[in-house]
Amino acid sequence: MEVKEAINKAKNNNQIAFNFLLDSYWNDVYAFQLKRTMNENDAEDITIQTFSKAFDKISTYNEDYKFKTWLLTISKNIHIDLIRKQKQSIRNTSKDDDNQYFDIVDDSPTPEDKIITEQNLANLLKDIKKLKPHYQEVINLRYFQELSYKEISEELNDPINNVKVKLLRAKKLLAAIITKS
Repeated sequence: MEVKEAINKAKNNNQIAFNFLLDSYWNDVYAFQLKRTMNENDAEDITIQTFSKAFDKISTYNEDYKFKTWLLTISKNIHIDLIRKQKQSIRNTSKDDDNQYFDIVDDSPTPEDKIITEQNLANLLKDIKKLKPHYQEVINLRYFQELSYKEISEELNDPINNVKVKLLRAKKLLAAIITKS
């Protein structure tokens, strides 16, 4: 399958085309992010977000540009957004010219926040149980046991790209379940 053919099929929601594009460009996007973040987990997370966003918006892809360039641009913008969010958590506030101090936001949860978090987690677990067992398992391994893709791949005896695709699909299905609730 050629890239242009895969893109056209992906625009018609062909899962094989999505898998082909993911397999073809995963290493490029991951390597790009690894150089930027210098952190394997961040690079993996941003790469997954990149493909998720790209596949959601594949109909807007302009064929005048290379697909790889389009993916890397999406990836770069996601990384920039994450950096902006991190910078907002600590803000520099100055009092007079001589006395500068940093006002660090206290992110520790209040008792009310803890109760809300527990309720949200209970709802999330209930929604996860609505997924098929193999999707439940991959979400559990990645987000609750915090295993890397390689470790999940070994645990499930699946190729690493299959694990990535399963996780991407599981997250999309879970998002659909949550928005219906």
